[in-house]
Amino acid sequence: MNRPSPRILILYASYGSGHLQAAHAIEAQLRRKGVREVLLLDLMAEAHPFLNEMTKFLYMQSFKSFPYLYGWIYDKTKHMKPDSLFGTLLHRVGLAKLSRYLCREEPDLIIHTFPQVTISRPNGQSGQSAPVVTVLTDYDLHGRWLHPGVDRYYVATDDLKREAIERGIPSERIIVSGIPLMPFFDLRQNGQDPEPLDIRLDPGRKTVLLMGGAYGAIQNCMEIGKRLECEPELQTVIICGWNKPLCEQLTAAFKDSPHVHVLGYVERISRLMERSFCMVTKPGGITISECIACGLPLFLYRPVPGQERGNALYLESKGAATISYDPEHLAVRICHLLRNREALDSVKRRIDALSKPHAAETIVDDLFANLLQSKRELELSGV
Repeated sequence: MNRPSPRILILYASYGSGHLQAAHAIEAQLRRKGVREVLLLDLMAEAHPFLNEMTKFLYMQSFKSFPYLYGWIYDKTKHMKPDSLFGTLLHRVGLAKLSRYLCREEPDLIIHTFPQVTISRPNGQSGQSAPVVTVLTDYDLHGRWLHPGVDRYYVATDDLKREAIERGIPSERIIVSGIPLMPFFDLRQNGQDPEPLDIRLDPGRKTVLLMGGAYGAIQNCMEIGKRLECEPELQTVIICGWNKPLCEQLTAAFKDSPHVHVLGYVERISRLMERSFCMVTKPGGITISECIACGLPLFLYRPVPGQERGNALYLESKGAATISYDPEHLAVRICHLLRNREALDSVKRRIDALSKPHAAETIVDDLFANLLQSKRELELSGV
C-alpha cells in the first residue's frame, strides 16, 4: 500500500495525564511534519473498559491509601524480564483488540507512550510489519518498558540509555531525545515573550507554584500554603487540577489571603511556570520535564514509592531538585534558595544540563530519517 503520507498509531493510557500529554506532543510534531493520519488509542480503555476504570481507581488510591504496597510491587518487578510470567501477562493485555485494530487500520508505525501496552512487533498476530517504538516518560527505568521486539527507544537522559544497555538493549536502538512536550514549552528556548495571565501577581514578590498533577493529588496543600503565606518575599499559586473539592476547600481557606491564589485545571501551565521562582510538585516525568524546559527549580514533595520516587531521587542526585517531607522543611529550603544567589545559580546550571529541548522534534525527525524511510524503501523494493 503506497500512501502519500504515513499512517501512525500512538498507544497511550489514561493513568494520570502524562502519557496522553506525551502522545499529543508527538502528534502535534507529526502534523507539523505533514503527517495527516495520526491515530491515538487508549488500548486498555478500548479493550477492557471496566478493568481500565478499576485499575485507574486503584492506581490513584495507591498514592493515598497504600503507597508502600505499590512501591513494593514496583521495586520487586523493576528488573523483570519481558518473558517472565508477570511481564508476559502485562504485554498480553489488550493484545487481541490491538491485533484487530492493526488489521483494520494498517499503520506504518506504532508508538508507545505507556509501558503496560509495550508489545513486540505483531507480525504473528496480524501480518503487519510496522516498526514499534517506545517513548519513555520517566527518569527511572522499569523493566516493563523493555521488550526485545521494540525497534527504537527514546529516553530522557544518557543515564537511562546506559542502564537500558546494561539490561540488554542494543545501543543503536536507543536515542537520548528527552521527554516530548507540547510546542509552547519550547518558546522559552526561542526567546518569545510569555503570554498574559488571568490572575494578577505582585511583581515585588517571588512566585511559588504549587501543583499536584491533573488530579490535585499532592498532600498537605493547605499546610504548605499557610506556611508559605508567612514569608513576606513570596506569593503562592496553588493548582488543584480536576480536584474540585480541593479547589473549593482551598479557595475558602485563602479567600482573605491576597498573596495565595487558588486555581483549578490550567490549560497552559507554561504561562505560570515562566513567571515563577520555583515549583512544588509531585515528581511525574512530564511535570519534571516541563519544569526543566522552563529552567524552574524543583521542590518535590513526599514522592510516593515507585516511579515517582525514582524520578525524585534521580533529580536530587543531579542537584536539580530538593525532596521535602513536611511544610516547614519545604519552606526553609525555598527561602534558602531565594536568599542564596550562589545556590540558585548552581541549581539552574544543573537544570540546564538536563534540558533536552525540542524532544518531540528530535523523535519525529529520527522516525522519518530511519524507521519510516526504511519501511518505505522495503515497500518500493517489493520485499
